[in-house]
Amino acid sequence: MSAGLRPPEAPAFHAGEQALQDRVGVRERMGEIGPMVLRDHMPDQHRELFEKLPTLLLGALDAHGQPWATMVAGPPGFVHTPDAHSMQVAVPPDAADPALAQLAPGTPVGVLGLEPHTRRRNRMNGRVAAFGAQGLAVDVVQSFGNCPKYIQARAPGLREVVTPPAPPQALGPQLDAAALALITRSDTLFIASASAARPGAARNEGVDVSHRGGEPGFVHVKHTAQGVVLSVPDYPGNLFFNTLGNLALHPRAGLLWVDYDGGGLLHVAARSELLWDDASRAPWPGAQRVLRLHVLGGVWRANALPWRWTAAQAAPQFGVLRARAAG
Repeated sequence: MSAGLRPPEAPAFHAGEQALQDRVGVRERMGEIGPMVLRDHMPDQHRELFEKLPTLLLGALDAHGQPWATMVAGPPGFVHTPDAHSMQVAVPPDAADPALAQLAPGTPVGVLGLEPHTRRRNRMNGRVAAFGAQGLAVDVVQSFGNCPKYIQARAPGLREVVTPPAPPQALGPQLDAAALALITRSDTLFIASASAARPGAARNEGVDVSHRGGEPGFVHVKHTAQGVVLSVPDYPGNLFFNTLGNLALHPRAGLLWVDYDGGGLLHVAARSELLWDDASRAPWPGAQRVLRLHVLGGVWRANALPWRWTAAQAAPQFGVLRARAAG
């Protein structure tokens, strides 16, 4: 390459995302939209949201290429954005947290800022600049907004007396009764995914963490001899296919359920497959695909968060989807 010449910019979407966009007939359109909405910096309105949140979702990869998702918490302001290209999170390293334990300078990290009671959410995928007693510093690689669809609205509040976090409890592929009860009653989960077991440095590569919502019980549970299998509907979205595109290239997922009443976190590692047939989608009116997740193991962390939340106000989209399916 001649001196002074730069390699061409990578496309806004990687090959996995493009393949799914092609399958549903929107690849050309998304190729035009992507560069306009997938930025290399955080707009001011994103920074404003991040800095007032009491929680933040993070995704990271372990040494085996398994993604893990987590939620960290602090008083509003514990997330700070010194400028549009960097973020600081006042959270110390924690070996008990399967996602935080993987973060070190240079590693990719997925970030999701979600304010449930207003249904605002923004994503930022980056690289760790530093992580230690002073907190986590992240350099922005990719930043973009998400619509408010499918978010169950709830507001956080701090208990007068908060029980200290309990030691983490390792779970096998069958999980346990308490974990399964949390999954089957939940209306929200989070998914960490990655473009590869070791993502490259291009802007369209890295780790991502995203939100999935549904009516209570929307995650279906099946027991097999090998372990628990979970089925999650994929509803109409922004057609970016960030999560599903990652899973098409690297079919490992890190799942997270929050116990909004007790402050616990259930982290689950899974292997994924994507189903498109009508029979698989039938239990969920309006679903366009089904993500099937074969549980590999998990970690339960009781009292991991200081926040407790109000009862959820249902997202309006599910009633609309049911009405459409009924004709």
